[in-house]
Amino acid sequence: PGPPMELFLFHSFLLLLPGAALLLYRHNPTFQYFCKVAFFNLWILAMATLLSPLVAFWGRSVENMKLLRAALRPLKHLCGIRMQVRGSEHLDIQGPYVIVCNHQASLDLLGMVEFIPDRCVPIAKRELLYLGTVGWACWLSGIIFIDRNRRDKAIQVMSQTARTMWSENLRVLIFPEGTRNQGRSMLPFKRGAFHLAVQAQVPIVPVVFSPYWDFFSSKEKKFTSGTCTIRVLPKVETQGLSPKDVPRLTDTVRQAMVDAIAEMS
Repeated sequence: PGPPMELFLFHSFLLLLPGAALLLYRHNPTFQYFCKVAFFNLWILAMATLLSPLVAFWGRSVENMKLLRAALRPLKHLCGIRMQVRGSEHLDIQGPYVIVCNHQASLDLLGMVEFIPDRCVPIAKRELLYLGTVGWACWLSGIIFIDRNRRDKAIQVMSQTARTMWSENLRVLIFPEGTRNQGRSMLPFKRGAFHLAVQAQVPIVPVVFSPYWDFFSSKEKKFTSGTCTIRVLPKVETQGLSPKDVPRLTDTVRQAMVDAIAEMS
């Protein structure tokens, strides 16, 4: 006797499932959004899991960032995102400096690995440290963590970072908006990055990501193919500035970035 009808229907369903999923992916933007976001996060998790045991033998070092960058670079092609970097010559600076960027979404990772120079690490929120192998890989790569809920500890970390920048020839990347922002204008800047640059007496290099509106929106559940332009602006010197100059410095840098985004939009 043949198999029960229920088993036959179940096998037929399994055979049709990939085709139905592909059809849904092509014609349902919301389904496509969740598929691509899941793939994006799984790729990061898989790369962190694979690389962590390898870099653990070398210990915590900013040089491990090179491996993370190499592991993340193919992701832009898999997600259908093209990254164009303009003004990269402004990063050809001897010695340490602070990079400040606008922050839109997790996709900023794809742009970061395209332009960050050697011996450059981001400053990230401490919560990232507890994301399993992702947090472990970030720590091993020298990423600096701050606890935003404890101002005294955050100031202490930034002061230590100012000293480390010179002793280890370190470049630091910070998102001064403090959180992701997909709005039409940048949020007010927090001043930590600018206090750091003034304390260390190092230049600030503003970097601007063009808006993702055409191809990505977490609110509209849209994630298609598209192009992001990354523009590196000329450095802003802090030599001779003091803490009292930080508010004006912050406003000057932010306005330059606002103007650049307006041109790119």
